[in-house]
Amino acid sequence: MLARLSHTRLLRYAGLFTWAMVGLPLLYSWVGQWRNPLPDENMAHAMPWQGWACYLAFGAGYWWLTRGLGQRRQAMDYVLLAVTTLAAIGLGFFSETGLGSVLLMVAACVLPWLLPLRLGVAWLLGAQLAVVPMFMLGLEFPLVEALMQSMLYAGFSGFVFITSLVALQQSEAREEQRRLNAELRATRALLAESARVNERTRISRELHDLLGHHLTALSLNLEVAGHLSEGRVKEHVQQAHTLARLLLTDVREAVSQLRESGAIDLGAALRPLAENVPKLDIHMDIQNPLTLEDPERAHVLLRCAQEAITNAVRHAGARNLWLSAHGDGTQVVMQVRDDGDGAEHLVPGNGLQGLRERLRQCGGQLEVATARGEGFRLTMILPVAPSADAGFPQGVAA
Repeated sequence: MLARLSHTRLLRYAGLFTWAMVGLPLLYSWVGQWRNPLPDENMAHAMPWQGWACYLAFGAGYWWLTRGLGQRRQAMDYVLLAVTTLAAIGLGFFSETGLGSVLLMVAACVLPWLLPLRLGVAWLLGAQLAVVPMFMLGLEFPLVEALMQSMLYAGFSGFVFITSLVALQQSEAREEQRRLNAELRATRALLAESARVNERTRISRELHDLLGHHLTALSLNLEVAGHLSEGRVKEHVQQAHTLARLLLTDVREAVSQLRESGAIDLGAALRPLAENVPKLDIHMDIQNPLTLEDPERAHVLLRCAQEAITNAVRHAGARNLWLSAHGDGTQVVMQVRDDGDGAEHLVPGNGLQGLRERLRQCGGQLEVATARGEGFRLTMILPVAPSADAGFPQGVAA
């Protein structure tokens, strides 16, 4: 069962299990005081309700923060990180134990997913140092011992932090490997289509140049022989001439069909991009057949679709993506839209700039539309043949 869980889910469940185990001694002391209300110096003091509030707040905050590790973060996540950190510190003060530092160790596993490395380390150390006054006042430790106790928990937290950082790096490496595999499958499909087109072109050229030439020469010779022959010989020569002309007509039709069907099937190259994309359902609506004569233009559309899907996975916070592609013989229109967060003001990054440059080189254009809460919509228009214009004006609608 554990082998089927992702490392992010394992981190989440391990943290929630540790949080539950921290609550056991707190619950034990509360039940003990409830059953024996008389003061007993050998019995641990029950924690006040403020401590229970901190304990429950930490559990709720940690559960929310780990609901989707690796996805695009919102401002509320950073607020909850601060709340869970303060709740763990508060638990330590109200319980007068080191259990708050244990919860800070649990919180350390989400720091690499939310904060840059240096800021995460500073957050970890600052949170553990904030518990030093509790060790001095609540447990009556001297300053040096309180610092040593705090640094001991900081060392454990650092171990948790590094473990989570490794999990983050593995997640990013797997996503990059998945993206490269999808790109490789799509490129392989495109190369297979290009090879098929080249082979058809070669066969049609061989039929036209060799077989067509010989049949034409044969037909002319039979026509001359028909004029020179007489009687039954002339009839056989004329029949052979008729068959040669029919065969030449069939060869020309076969050559025409091979050349007409020598276009690249763009749909066969696009479909592998939708396979095994994590946390994103891709819905494709591709015209059948959707073909392009120019392999370079097919490659441009393939790369644009790949970049749009990658941006949706990394930045959009979307769960669904719709990709449609249709052509009318003069141009191909491909539209990609998602149900992500969107943005009020569009700030083009390297991804969008790269899409524009690819399309502009082939005389195409890119239109981007977005709004807060409505996701992104990319419309890519590419002529099927080179035009005299260098490019089209770029449209951006918010």
